[in-house]
Amino acid sequence: MARFRLRVSTGEARGAGTWDKVSVSIVGTEGESPFVPLDRLGREFAAGAEEDFEVTLPRDVGAVLLLRVHKEPRLPRGRVPPDAWFCRWLQLERLPGAALRFPCFRWLQGPSDLVLREGAAKVPWDDQHPKLQQQRREELKARQEMYRWKTYMEGWPRCLDQETVKGLDLNIKYSALKNATFHFKAHSAFAELKIKGFLDRTGLWRSLREMRRMFNFHKTPAAEYVFAHWQEDAFFASQFLNGLNPVLIRRCRSLPKNFPVTDEMVAPVLGPGTNLQAELEKGSLFLVDHGILSGVQTNVINGKPQFSAAPMTLLYQSSGSGPLLPLAIQLKQTPGPDNPIFLPSDDRWDWLLAKTWVRNAEFSVHEALSHLLHSHLLPEVFALATLRQLPYCHPLFKLLSPHIRYTLHINTLARELLIAPGQVVDRSTGLGIDGFSELIRRNMEQLSYSVLCLPDDIRARGVEDIPGYYYRDDGLQIWRAIKSFVSEIVGTYYPSDASVGDDQELQAWVREIFSEGFLSRESSGVPSLLDTREALVQYLTMVMFTCSARHTAVSAGQFDSCVWMPNLPPSMQLPPPTAKGQARPEGFIATLPAVNATCDVIMALWMLSQEPGDRRPLGHYPDEHFTEDAPRRSMAAFQRQLIRISSGIRERNQSLTLPYTYLDPPLIENSVSI
Repeated sequence: MARFRLRVSTGEARGAGTWDKVSVSIVGTEGESPFVPLDRLGREFAAGAEEDFEVTLPRDVGAVLLLRVHKEPRLPRGRVPPDAWFCRWLQLERLPGAALRFPCFRWLQGPSDLVLREGAAKVPWDDQHPKLQQQRREELKARQEMYRWKTYMEGWPRCLDQETVKGLDLNIKYSALKNATFHFKAHSAFAELKIKGFLDRTGLWRSLREMRRMFNFHKTPAAEYVFAHWQEDAFFASQFLNGLNPVLIRRCRSLPKNFPVTDEMVAPVLGPGTNLQAELEKGSLFLVDHGILSGVQTNVINGKPQFSAAPMTLLYQSSGSGPLLPLAIQLKQTPGPDNPIFLPSDDRWDWLLAKTWVRNAEFSVHEALSHLLHSHLLPEVFALATLRQLPYCHPLFKLLSPHIRYTLHINTLARELLIAPGQVVDRSTGLGIDGFSELIRRNMEQLSYSVLCLPDDIRARGVEDIPGYYYRDDGLQIWRAIKSFVSEIVGTYYPSDASVGDDQELQAWVREIFSEGFLSRESSGVPSLLDTREALVQYLTMVMFTCSARHTAVSAGQFDSCVWMPNLPPSMQLPPPTAKGQARPEGFIATLPAVNATCDVIMALWMLSQEPGDRRPLGHYPDEHFTEDAPRRSMAAFQRQLIRISSGIRERNQSLTLPYTYLDPPLIENSVSI
């Protein structure tokens, strides 16, 4: 006979408790016990409860290897709806003896069976017992059958094979709180704009003054700053550094041959005797090139064809602390008499219209590439490969699990409500889903590993020392903090480079990301195997940064940038100008998107800019997957470092007229969940 005390912890979330019957079987080196019901007087497994049960086995099963958990309804099937239970963990204590913690942190839906491992993280070579090896194989096989890949569009990274969020497994779905908050916000936003009469108006805005009524939709301090300064050159340029798409600007060492800017053109800004070649050699010129938009397919909205440009923008940074300023804008990639170079010295409306075309290009490139592709589709690949290739007991699953939370839900919802035919992207943006798809295919052909690694990307773009680049400053601090944390975790579980190469589950995970996410393109430089601890640390840092800080940087500012629509128009209804001196206020407004398209996009971006409850900021890990002291110490050190980073950011922001808050660690979500 063997006696145990079993403690069971149930989650606190709404609906986490259960009325179902739960029983356990203890699997040991000497055999497996029959299932023992966990039953006491009164209700068991209420939300937030921790309960003790006495378990007596008819014979000893030896050293404990596994716990099998079985849940079934108290009444026959069909009499009551399926009841879910969120189990946090079980703790088994042999009497007398030490306690073993079995992390779970999973939902069991309806009649369910679950096999749990003791909490210490295990790489494959730690599992010598055949029962543990078999359990790993069976677990991965079951998850690979549950989470399957599909091709959503040719040339895109592959995604989860699921049509709607209703069909998702509970363990990847929004919590009841998050789901209710999300839909309440959506309905309230729809009702507000419907009552104002905006959603049904297919015509033009009557004036910029009328747009201010739209601007009153949930104003923020940053949005009010945009409204006050959107026409200013310094603010226009600053958005390339700290706006919603701060990843395109690069130092210009030589002017592109298809962008024939002359000394005379820029002399009004740079002063008499301007020498562009000298400025290029000093490194004071920067370029933002939206050439990927050249020739892209455009959309039809309200029966009207929409238009796109592929602008190049030259910017100037004076020595010292002067503001970054625009010098010249060319709206198409091929120079010629019908493609003038617009200048700050031009007529006010000519120059404003040219800048607005650049902002429209920013919208398209940001939403299709920086946001959708880099910050949603790739994190979905990371999430799906993690679920399919890494067992729950694997240290890298424990490390990455918080950073894939809810990603499959929000991306499935996006395929339902945003990027499906006839939905928001298709009915209200200048490129539509076909144009978005074309951009994604083009970018996939040139996407490189270095673009996803922030320090490498900063160096490649030559923007290490441009002042006032807070995305770079804050992002690099967070990258270093994540890398330090990851280095400690890798050092704890991988004693050598050889141990990395020998981890076949890790290698399967990396191969699957390479093949399904990067479509086996070797030219991308994305690894298809990892054979050193240094390479593993870099790769894991890239994954965690992409799923947290990078996503927040390009997502959280969407509403701030777009609610005053002329600052970020989602479509343009007239073609780019082919000559100067033709722009007028009425023509400017006629170029901007229709009322209903404006409101459709702004409502969507308002939803996508804000976490709808149930948040978990970067570094907060309430689900205790790791049970050993070493990783817990590493987590605590990571959290302290993030607190220091946040303190520095908030101190700096006190002196800024427009604070940069998007990479303040408490405002960064662990995962792509909105």
